[in-house]
This record gives sequence, C-alpha cells and structure tokens, in this order.
Amino acid sequence: MIKIYGIKNCDTMKKAFNWLDSKGVKYSFHDYKKAGIDEETIRKWLTKLNLEQIINVKGTTWKQLSDEQKALVKNANTAIALMMEKPSLIKRPLADLEGEYVLGFIPEVWEKTF
Repeated sequence: MIKIYGIKNCDTMKKAFNWLDSKGVKYSFHDYKKAGIDEETIRKWLTKLNLEQIINVKGTTWKQLSDEQKALVKNANTAIALMMEKPSLIKRPLADLEGEYVLGFIPEVWEKTF
C-alpha cells in the first residue's frame, strides 16, 4: 500500500488526495504536523532522496527560519533534527511506495507512477 506523508490542510495535499480518490488509489496517510516524524523515517527517505529535494525552501516555514537555522540543513544530522522539530519544512506530499519515493504532486508523474 502507498503511504502518503504530509499535512492535511495543505492545498497541494488536498489536490493529491482528490487525485488519489478520483483514481481509486488506496493509500494510508501520515500527517506529520499532528503525528510528528521520526528520525528513522527521514533517514530511510535520505537513502533515495537528498536533503535539497526534501527541504521545502519555498514555504513559509523556511522563510521564517533564521540564517543560523537555514545553515543547519547542510548537515544531515542537524537537518533531520530541524525537520523533526518543524515537519512543515518537508516537501509534500511524499509518497512511499514500499521504499521508492515520489516527492511533490505532479499529476503527469503520478499518472505514470500510480
């Protein structure tokens, strides 16, 4: 089963949910704003994705960080800690297809993947 990570109230997530539902794709959802995100999960993502892909530098949360906090994302360990503290830094949605990952909602990509 596909596991979708994100934040329920995010507009992009709503588009992704609508797309999945309209296609009849079964999925589970992990709202990391409510449930948090653990280090082990982020480290699994980092086996296939790099920090530059995972960190949402266009979002409000990133823009509100101090320069010192932004500098933390250059190191995996400190970036993971920051993502755990502020999970809205993680791009969304992140779809986990049993260890293969699709990041972001791009209907053309999702059409080929799901």
